[in-house]
Amino acid sequence: MSVGEEIREGQGQAQQSLATGAARNLATTTKSTPQMQEISDRWLLRRLPWVQVQGGTYRVNRRLSYSVGDGRVTFVKTGDRVQVIPAELGELPALRAYEDGAALEELAGRCEQREFAAGDTLASFGSRVDGVFLLAHGRAEKVGTGPYGGDAVLGALADGAYFGDACLVDQDAIWEYTTRAVTACTVLILPRREFERVAERTPSLRSHLAQVRSIPKQRTNPYGEKEIELAAGHVGEPVIPGTFVDYEPSPREYELSVAQTVLRVHTRVADLYSKPMDQTEQQLRLTVEALKERQEYELVNNRDFGLLHNCEYDQRIQPHNGAPTPDDLDELLSRRRDSRLFLAHPRAIAAFGRECNRRGLHPKTVEVDGQRVQAWRGVPIFPCDKIPVSAAGTTSIICMRTGEDDAGVVGLRPSGIPDEIEPGLSVRFMGIDERAIMSYLVTAYHSAAVLVPDALGVLENVEIGRRR
Repeated sequence: MSVGEEIREGQGQAQQSLATGAARNLATTTKSTPQMQEISDRWLLRRLPWVQVQGGTYRVNRRLSYSVGDGRVTFVKTGDRVQVIPAELGELPALRAYEDGAALEELAGRCEQREFAAGDTLASFGSRVDGVFLLAHGRAEKVGTGPYGGDAVLGALADGAYFGDACLVDQDAIWEYTTRAVTACTVLILPRREFERVAERTPSLRSHLAQVRSIPKQRTNPYGEKEIELAAGHVGEPVIPGTFVDYEPSPREYELSVAQTVLRVHTRVADLYSKPMDQTEQQLRLTVEALKERQEYELVNNRDFGLLHNCEYDQRIQPHNGAPTPDDLDELLSRRRDSRLFLAHPRAIAAFGRECNRRGLHPKTVEVDGQRVQAWRGVPIFPCDKIPVSAAGTTSIICMRTGEDDAGVVGLRPSGIPDEIEPGLSVRFMGIDERAIMSYLVTAYHSAAVLVPDALGVLENVEIGRRR
């Protein structure tokens, strides 16, 4: 008998046992709780020291500082023409807090656009500074003379950087370094002569510049803070100087931000389909997980208090070669004391691993909360998928010191709010509407504060797709 004949003969026989399809209708299945892919490690929420904020606001008091203007300049592009946003000129030290919009608009209109190719010199050491350079796009390096006569790279400049602004308050300013384009650069130049022409017929600008010129006369420490007068190494009976510590008159205040949603559950679902798992409980659990993911995203990306936007310009550095190398992470560490953690996108961590492999280095791991985490110089590198990756394949790596006692970065949240299920997070029953739908208001309050500027550093424009 052939195989086909056996099959036909079997099909003609009466069913001897219960079919699996029918059996499943009577069986109790073993099931999991609802799962979601969005849940991540959320290392930032777990490792950030949290300060319990009363009154919804946290004030950061600092010593009085006379340093001004350390931000970046923003541009708009129309076709191949680039223009600086007039208000963004207020980021220049000489124009910080200057509010005459008409004068700023005229200055912006007098900027001249120039294109530089890779390798071109933008400014030469020792020559007179005759204009302010605004780097709209590209990458340049500040090059000086090293101790043995060779070139030494003093720093890197990227989109939004400016240099040469000293000429606005000092007509005799000279270039203290050579600036060289590493890639093709688009630069706007505000000539000093054009600036002076606007100042001649704008009394408010002349008055503002006179006030700015008085700032360097203040006795300050290397961080721009008012110096504390001290005496040391003296003998005999000299007069000991008197001093006091002055504070910022208008310290920054951080208001708590909020993330909210209204969860709706039909009473029929809650009543009839809550065995063996409580439907309302599972709905709330997944909603809270999504809210915590949004919390971490805001702590990284929020334009008001997010880490990427609150890092001072002098604490932002550029990679030496594009890819994240051990040298770059060493420079991040050198900018601050007691660095507690790195935060990087998982793809950036993989790129750093490739650079270590290329050099024959094997970074150690450290144990954190029972897990082994890759580290560099003993500082753990935590993955954070909330750090954005651009379409060009670049991202950032964050390094920070944390805690109030170390003047670091702290998280902010309230405690003791109504219907709280954990600090800063509440679930409040809002009632049942005429459609028999229950509503729950799920709320999370949060923010972050950088207590002193050097607590937070960022390695920007990190290439994660480079292959050699």
